[in-house]
Amino acid sequence: MGKTVDISGFPTLEHADVVKTTLERYTGVGSIEAIEVKKKQGGARAYARVQFKTKASVEKIVRLANVKQLWYGSSWLRAWEKDIDLVQKPRQFAFEMEGVTLHFGCQVSKESLSVLCELPRTSVKFGFGLRTIYFGVPKLLTSYKLQLSYDNIWQVQFHCPRGGGPRFLVIQLYGGPRIYQKVEDNPYNFYKELPDDQWVRATDFTQSCAIGQSSHLCIELPDDVDPPDLRRYFPYCEESNHPFNLETGRSFSQSLDLVPVVGPTRGYYLPFNIIFKICALVQHGCIPGPVLDASFFALLDPQRRNIQAIEYVLEKLYFLKACCYDPVRLITEEYRRNKRLRAPAISLDSGLVYVRRVQITPSKVYFCGPEVNVSNRVLRHFAAHIDNFIRVSFLDEELDKIFSTDLAPKIARNGERRTEVYKRILSVLRNGIVIGDKKFEFLAFSSSQLRDNSAWMFASTGRINAADIRNWMGDFSSIKNVAKYAARLGQSFGSSKESLSVPQYEVEEIPDIEIVRGGTKYVFSDGIGKISAEFAKKVSSKCGYDHIPSAFQVRYGGYKGVVAVDPTSTMKLSLRKSMSKFESHNTKLDVLAVSKYQPCYMNRQLITLLSTLGVRDHIFEKKQREAVFLLDSILRDPMKAEEALDLMSPGENTNVMKGLLSCGYKPDAEPFLSMMLQVFRATKLLELRTKTRIFAPKGRAMMGCLDETRTLEYGEVFVQYSSAGRRPLGDDYSGIGSNKSRIVRGHVVVAKNPCLHPGDVRVLKAVNVPALRHMVDCVVFPQKGERPHPNECSGSDLDGDIYFVCWDPDLIPPQQFEAMDYSPAPTIQLDHDVTIEEVEEYFTNYIVNDSLGIIANAHTVFADREPVKAMAEPCVELAKLFSIAVDFPKTGVPAEIPSNLRPKEYPDFMEKPDKTTYESQNVIGKLFREVKHIAPQDSPVTPFTKDVARETYDADMEVIGFEYYIDEAIDFKTEYDYKLGNHMDYYGIKTEAELLSGSIMKMSRSFDRRNDAEAVSLAVKSLRKEARNWFNKGRGDTDTRDENVYAKASAWYHVTYHPDYWGRYNEDMTRQHFLSFPWCVHDKLIEIKKHKASIRRNANYNSLGQKFSTALNLV
Repeated sequence: MGKTVDISGFPTLEHADVVKTTLERYTGVGSIEAIEVKKKQGGARAYARVQFKTKASVEKIVRLANVKQLWYGSSWLRAWEKDIDLVQKPRQFAFEMEGVTLHFGCQVSKESLSVLCELPRTSVKFGFGLRTIYFGVPKLLTSYKLQLSYDNIWQVQFHCPRGGGPRFLVIQLYGGPRIYQKVEDNPYNFYKELPDDQWVRATDFTQSCAIGQSSHLCIELPDDVDPPDLRRYFPYCEESNHPFNLETGRSFSQSLDLVPVVGPTRGYYLPFNIIFKICALVQHGCIPGPVLDASFFALLDPQRRNIQAIEYVLEKLYFLKACCYDPVRLITEEYRRNKRLRAPAISLDSGLVYVRRVQITPSKVYFCGPEVNVSNRVLRHFAAHIDNFIRVSFLDEELDKIFSTDLAPKIARNGERRTEVYKRILSVLRNGIVIGDKKFEFLAFSSSQLRDNSAWMFASTGRINAADIRNWMGDFSSIKNVAKYAARLGQSFGSSKESLSVPQYEVEEIPDIEIVRGGTKYVFSDGIGKISAEFAKKVSSKCGYDHIPSAFQVRYGGYKGVVAVDPTSTMKLSLRKSMSKFESHNTKLDVLAVSKYQPCYMNRQLITLLSTLGVRDHIFEKKQREAVFLLDSILRDPMKAEEALDLMSPGENTNVMKGLLSCGYKPDAEPFLSMMLQVFRATKLLELRTKTRIFAPKGRAMMGCLDETRTLEYGEVFVQYSSAGRRPLGDDYSGIGSNKSRIVRGHVVVAKNPCLHPGDVRVLKAVNVPALRHMVDCVVFPQKGERPHPNECSGSDLDGDIYFVCWDPDLIPPQQFEAMDYSPAPTIQLDHDVTIEEVEEYFTNYIVNDSLGIIANAHTVFADREPVKAMAEPCVELAKLFSIAVDFPKTGVPAEIPSNLRPKEYPDFMEKPDKTTYESQNVIGKLFREVKHIAPQDSPVTPFTKDVARETYDADMEVIGFEYYIDEAIDFKTEYDYKLGNHMDYYGIKTEAELLSGSIMKMSRSFDRRNDAEAVSLAVKSLRKEARNWFNKGRGDTDTRDENVYAKASAWYHVTYHPDYWGRYNEDMTRQHFLSFPWCVHDKLIEIKKHKASIRRNANYNSLGQKFSTALNLV
């Protein structure tokens, strides 16, 4: 039972404060947590639902009512306990302050704050767990609540001057507080602490959007208010006994729609790229907005200064890791040093571009970049205008995903309403963003951008605007559904490689393979066509692949989907109607992805379904223990390390580590190898704890394809996997698989993530079909049967979906569940052409109706609690709702989640400290607790110190003549470390190993590990390539390949590893000593090491031979 009682017998509907006063006469003042007074049906009498703070108060009230000693006036009250409390988990506070004054502004020196707004009579409450501070702000007609996450706190200072005077607690912010406005008062409700549903999200309510412009928050403490325990709440707090001054400030932002956005003072013109970087410096707290004056802008004028010098000093300010109160002095000093200026940007590989990004929160705006992106069809065609494109993301104040309730909360009395946050997002899309002399207007968004609440914008050049680009992309006029129209616009923005042009006469349209069953049309060939073997070879060569994939995910004109190699095909491309999405005359073939070796992992959804279908818990526990054992082994056993890298992490980084292992380095001895392996292990363990991501060696993640030979029967698949995912470019597609390929025979489990319904997991029979032996690293489905197998797997198709395919007998479930019906609801058709305003509104409404995460989490909870797991009725209902939510972009039908399907408590493995939790007794809970304490939170890598350098420097790497290249090597390492360090700081990645390996433990709050890992990886790859170009050309600009490359590589190693060079690089940037520089030419270093080992071996053999000969002579 809870702490809530229903009390009836009130003669009329009474105000909550009257009921509170009456009851607290019995239980004591302050004993009530919440009250809701309601009228009884069919009369004037009323009852109150009352939640007390303690169980003792409940028992007292019930006892008094039972003996008729609980009275309201002349009315006797009755009481009985309820199971569910009004406030499930009342918020408790560790410390509170009342009547303080809150100042927002920017600190402009160590002793002064430029104040933009003042909020008197504010209350401050510190939440338990030290994660949130709450500010209560009373205004004339309403009240506001500010909620500041500790994640948004950068630094804290407490100023308590000697001899008295005002005391100030000054908080430097990474980001703004969440702003809430109180829902209009209901006199029949009382809450000691208003629950979340009594507040709605708001935007900045202060004059000139002062909260958004501010980099600091200052709490002024009256004499009668004690400060909090600073050591407890802010262990990193700096205390000062010097006076601190509050100055009256004024708005410095050019616009009050989006703040802070700054621009040059009158009389100065700065180019867009400089303005963008200055704004980023202000927004990220690197320089205070109020100090930017004419002298500052004069120093950054390209007409007065070298543009490279300007870019360098702005980069320097960005990476100082502290606020610079006097940027004019710092910039002047940097110019005066007149050191050799470095180009801050990494030279990019072909197919990559730099794109700027804008993040918009309910109160602020942040400029980021330029950042590395894979190019797309639009950016390639309009490459001359790349600076006119930006990516815009809508996020919450902590730069996390913004949720539907922030835009449209469900309020019982008024139904659904749109908040100021909803209006802000729609306003940005409709009105655009002005930065310097460019006005960016909404362009379009890809499907992945829509899920991440982001979109593309374009600034008109006078000759080209956003509408012109949309017209160039294709003719969408026949599409009368807004969601589908938006999706087709976004089709051209998928990251891709441009391959070859294909004239339309070399492309044929072939019929789809369809069946109508039970009134439903199923398309077996949905999203897939064919490519000739000869043309596949040319495309592979053009894209730079060193193998010929069996399948390509492509865009061609208005077609999208997969083309699989057909050795019998004579046409370059054979496309189907199901692949055609709109009309376009573009004849370039863009490649988005290809079939390749991809390791296979189980996750929580899949484990839950397999467990539901009868796979025993001990099987998953065994698989997890095997994965952990392999990960532990890589730190000490070279063979196990090579095995783990081969199986779990194919790619360029793996080749470097395998090379080091192959030439005799031990995993725990060579510093670079050791740190890379440590981070690799740590991220895999973290994924086990947070996602239950268990490696399945007898499985692969595979692109789905169609059996064009009509050999496979319903219930069969063809699966051929490779160890390296490679098919030589000289392969003639004779139908004979590579000797490294293996064909699976027997039962396999096939599923497609996300999967919530037990019927999403299919057990099929893998058979050998000689005519399909050219298909490697993809799962080939039949074109026969009652229904396409891909459709049975979560309603998927063949336009590029990746399937979980596993042939481990332990993981084949003993039973199956009938597949769910994934027929989509009818789409909403307009009676007019879709307008761009409707697309913008659709984008905003998508955020309102985005319930996929909520449904998936609810399914996880119910599947864990229910005895029959995912077969339980709530789970099946949630699976249906999930399907509706997935189809929302096409149908406009939102998934409404009833209250009985919203969890009240969560299992421990979901790690929700702010919710009521329980210890899970099912398989996910068991797996979680097995790894909970062995998975590190942060990178386990320790810095490379001078002592480590002395111990680990390898004299084998010294080659005769290396001294000649030392000066050049120092120059290149300085350049390399500068760019590498900038990249680490920009993305907030703590260690070099995380950046280099792509095994990232944590990133800056501005980035997401899942979404931004590719950009990080591409930038690192480009930096390595740039370093190899330096190696090949030397300090001059001529090719030096004929020089002693081994001596040069030896010099690169020497200036990195030798203790005499430790700490020489980036001295003024307070950065670690980086090790990756020489491994950009790892092939040369590995050859040196192997050669030295060979010499030693031969010497040993000769020595043994001499000893053996001597022994024989003695005989």
